[in-house]
Amino acid sequence: MYNVRKVTDDLYWVGANDHRLHLFENIYPIPRGVSYNSYLLLDEKTVLFDTVDWGACRQYLLNIEHVLDGRPLDYLVINHMEPDHAACIEEVLLRYPDVVVISTEKAFLMMTQYGFEVGENKIQVAEGDTMDFGKHKVVFVFAPMVHWPETMVTFDTTNGVLFSADAFGSFGALDGKLFNDEVDFDRDWLDDARRYFTNIVGKYGPHVQAVLEKAGTIDIKILCPLHGPVWRTDLGYLLNKYDLWSRYEPEDKAVMIAYASMYGNTESAAQVLASELCERGVTNVVVYDVSTTDVSYLISEAFRVSHIVLASVTYNLEIYPKMLDFLNQMKSLNLQKRTIGIIENGSWAPQSGELMSKFMDDMKLMDVLGEEVSLASSLNDVSYRELREMADAIAEQINGKK
Repeated sequence: MYNVRKVTDDLYWVGANDHRLHLFENIYPIPRGVSYNSYLLLDEKTVLFDTVDWGACRQYLLNIEHVLDGRPLDYLVINHMEPDHAACIEEVLLRYPDVVVISTEKAFLMMTQYGFEVGENKIQVAEGDTMDFGKHKVVFVFAPMVHWPETMVTFDTTNGVLFSADAFGSFGALDGKLFNDEVDFDRDWLDDARRYFTNIVGKYGPHVQAVLEKAGTIDIKILCPLHGPVWRTDLGYLLNKYDLWSRYEPEDKAVMIAYASMYGNTESAAQVLASELCERGVTNVVVYDVSTTDVSYLISEAFRVSHIVLASVTYNLEIYPKMLDFLNQMKSLNLQKRTIGIIENGSWAPQSGELMSKFMDDMKLMDVLGEEVSLASSLNDVSYRELREMADAIAEQINGKK
């Protein structure tokens, strides 16, 4: 049975939802599933925008057949060649052999790499090229490294719809609720949208800024991403989030305490610091165990907050492996402009503090607080005083008071 929704009078969502997949890109947990969005325009010509993951292909083909209702499929626009959006190209070509594929030079090269035989039925577009499908006229805008080099977005100048590829997407299955105004986005979607952006696109902030600059020159009415809700209201809200994330500016004045603890003593110090911060009026505090929290959630929070406290035991005279993994991910994804507090622990040779501080030196615009806390196995009067001094320094920066 088909499962479609109307986006505008002549544009339909023909995608699919996936609750069976546990790891997006076989790395990121998606407990709420994911959607694969594809859109079908019924104009004088029929136009399909992108495909879906292979696992959702059967539903996808039923949806296309229903919306076409006997009409031929004239064009297939491929904005992004990642397999979760392009895996069904071959199936579409088999069922609609006369369809003309529209995409970029690099995308057509990738089609060959994936073994998709498009043949001569193709139109290779360049930046700023336009096409008329009848009433609708679209312009193709290149968006390299958001987040693959072949990516483009397609803007419908007739109704203001932007087919934005992986930009403005989110983890999470739609489960019938297609539009942003049909959900409580702050409550149910913001964390997944941030985790999606920061882990997948976060490294390419300058490229996202370039796309946002282009977006500012066109009158966008509806955002149609390849994952997550379609935005038809309050577009400025989402664009502002993307602007902050891609400039690596903190979203909130908040504190993230990430700890690596073997026997509970470093964890205890992290919890004491959280209490001390709340006593000082800093209540936007989150505490994470890096050993039990998937690093994608840690990265998402690191992009959200203004202050990060790293609390780690010393392990084989090095940083604890799970903490080091988190630090490497922060560096790889280009996180910057954060204030960092450091807590180290070691029963005989604590070194993690010095090592974490040096690690921050290799990152951009990371301000390490001077009030480092050093534990010898567990908190004592001296280290507790250091912990309170750290809480004072953070509270003064966030609230302007101790």
